[in-house]
Amino acid sequence: MSLKKKIVDFFTRKSQVVEGGGEKAIQKQKGMGKLTARDRIKAILDDGSFHEYDLFVEHKCEDFGMDKKQLPADGVITGTGTIFGHPVCIYAQDFTVAGGSLGLMHARKITKIMDHAIKLGIPLIGINDSGGARIQEGVNSLAGYGEIFYRNTLASGVIPQISVILGPCAGGAVYSPALTDFVFVVDNISKMFITGPEVIKTVLGEEISMEELGGARIQNEISGNAHFFAMSEAECFEQIKKLVTYIPWNNGKKADPFPVKPPDPTTDIASIIPEDPRQPYDVRDIIRAFSDDSDFFEIQAMWAQNIVIGFARLNGKTVGIVGNQPLVLAGVLDVDSSDKAARFIRFCDSFNIPVITLVDLPGYLPGVDQEHAGVIRHGAKVLYAYSEATVPKITVILRKAYGGGYIAMCSRHLGADFVFAWPSAEIAVMGPEGAANIIFKKEIQGAKDPDAMRQAKVQEYTEKFANPYIAAANGHVDAVIEPEETRDYLLHSLSIAIDKSELRPKKKHGVPPF
Repeated sequence: MSLKKKIVDFFTRKSQVVEGGGEKAIQKQKGMGKLTARDRIKAILDDGSFHEYDLFVEHKCEDFGMDKKQLPADGVITGTGTIFGHPVCIYAQDFTVAGGSLGLMHARKITKIMDHAIKLGIPLIGINDSGGARIQEGVNSLAGYGEIFYRNTLASGVIPQISVILGPCAGGAVYSPALTDFVFVVDNISKMFITGPEVIKTVLGEEISMEELGGARIQNEISGNAHFFAMSEAECFEQIKKLVTYIPWNNGKKADPFPVKPPDPTTDIASIIPEDPRQPYDVRDIIRAFSDDSDFFEIQAMWAQNIVIGFARLNGKTVGIVGNQPLVLAGVLDVDSSDKAARFIRFCDSFNIPVITLVDLPGYLPGVDQEHAGVIRHGAKVLYAYSEATVPKITVILRKAYGGGYIAMCSRHLGADFVFAWPSAEIAVMGPEGAANIIFKKEIQGAKDPDAMRQAKVQEYTEKFANPYIAAANGHVDAVIEPEETRDYLLHSLSIAIDKSELRPKKKHGVPPF
């Protein structure tokens, strides 16, 4: 065959593969409000930066008539490209080809690009849109999933892993996103579940739709499996692009600095917390008051809302922020909020991102339901994550810091490098009313006017303990600062902790309270 004919043959083969499942399947995909796999990759990456690999890989299955079926690119597109000029590895399952089902060669295309990402030290983005395991390939498809999960685990804490659910992601397939760092979902498009509606109907006799079972809102609001929620694919891709500006490309680097933009000068940070300690406020207003450009990129905003996590910048550099949210359950720690905070702290520690903690909570959520749900075990995850973290850790106590909650929220005793408190801080074993009722029980019961005596004793306890000065006198708080000084103290602390290093006991790894 002449060179000219070989070139023509190449373009013919390539065009057939690039077409995926064909025009009819593509139109069906678009009819569901979904972009094609190739369009999704192009929308995420810089224009013209995508380079595809393994375009001509074919499945090896010969059973059930599969030897006669051509599956272009074996239903998954893999390659590399850039986002804002930085390299990433990416794959996208192609639902137009056999429903994006995963067979052995499909999986090996994915594991090959994962190996590249680990070896090259660059982020991995996986777009999931698949009907699940390719049944015709039997155990080989299950083997493929196992090889993916194994690499997800190897890559954890080494490179950022981002999962994008843009269609069904069911059965064993869901465990790959669950092992990654961030999961993005889109309303009415994303579906995640272990067992589908048909199985539930057969086993339990219950009718339920895929949306009710594992739709985007369910995964954001109830299960906490997803980190970001979008109304469209375009919005989702913008979220991904914003996220990668905050995180480093691997665990040996730090996130790129940005130009410094001061917070909104019209914000009065001192006025955010109400005079009445029983009144709530939005901790995100505090965060925006000291962050560059008053910008805060919140993560898991719809789940466990009694705690807030996310990224901000101080002096152009990324910081992770964990803050109790007084607007929801008074900011208490419970099962879900403990999981949410602990995982985020460990991500920040893995990728050299300092952690700033804002404290305002009355403690852990009491109740039989929480005790039976394992609040002890889950709550311990926060203690473990903070104690384990060796990145710079700075804590600001805004208001209430009672009991175990005070300890858990990155107190000096868990290794905080700097602990600051506002004058409004109340640091004690418990709230003044509860403490007074216990300490002064006899005096209150024996008084002619028990209510008046109770109020007097509450005031006495408040003046003695419900303030930051006892903790400061014992060195548990480094400085009591005015709210207006918060940004300055944070900037200074971060600047002098930039080269922090800690010696820890030699061990293979710890055993967290999973």
